[in-house]
Amino acid sequence: MYASFELERLVTAQTLRKKKEQGEKFTVVALYDAPMATMAQRTGVEAVLVGDSLGMTVLGYDSTVPVTMEQMIYHVEAVARGNKKSLIMGDMPFMTYATPEQAIANATRIMQAGAHMVKIEGGAWLTETVKMLTDRGIPVCAHLGLTPQSVHKLGGYRVQGRDAEHAKQILDDAIQLDQAGADLLVLECVPATLAKNITESVAMPTIGIGAGRNTDAQVLVINDILGLTEQPPKFSKNFLVEAEDIPGALRKYAEDVKLGLFPGDPHILK
Repeated sequence: MYASFELERLVTAQTLRKKKEQGEKFTVVALYDAPMATMAQRTGVEAVLVGDSLGMTVLGYDSTVPVTMEQMIYHVEAVARGNKKSLIMGDMPFMTYATPEQAIANATRIMQAGAHMVKIEGGAWLTETVKMLTDRGIPVCAHLGLTPQSVHKLGGYRVQGRDAEHAKQILDDAIQLDQAGADLLVLECVPATLAKNITESVAMPTIGIGAGRNTDAQVLVINDILGLTEQPPKFSKNFLVEAEDIPGALRKYAEDVKLGLFPGDPHILK
């Protein structure tokens, strides 16, 4: 059994890159408040994402598009108060990084609220933005595949990169973002073979969600881990069913990711 223990020191982007280099998987949880953030730290979750998914999981919106900077800052501050060891990523809301100048101004606010890194959705068009942010000391997590802020353009929440042309585009985007200085990469709802290819092609660690088991890490939303989602996505799992309590569910999730047991076959999209 993988040892579950409270994080001993602050996890940084360099910590996670070293894990990739050593072939060690790590765990990410998307959460939004201080109590859950504290619990994540105590159960060995290396990184937490204050995701704009809070628009749907907390605020009752139909998508992430309505989420504002003020709402993100409020929740980043709460998570930062509850967790002093995990790396904290803060999502940049819809259209708050349309230009590099916008991105710098808004990323500054997210970082000052307590995040250690910002996350932005999009491909090669963001390379200039990534370089400008990282050159100025703001670490960046990129996000490819299903990008929820573009749901209206994509025509819904569906697997991306199934055909060869689209898969090549996502791979090329990943390589360019890596070369621009991105520190992490979320791959959402892409075929497992594509996620594996990208993971092997970039230096930055990859974090999968609905992307098979061959990424460097996995991320799930806390609501899905605890069975709070009315219609959970296929790639998720209710870990509370196998645990006695909420900390146990988080420990089980972390253990299964690090042991390569999650995602299992039932959770891999075709």
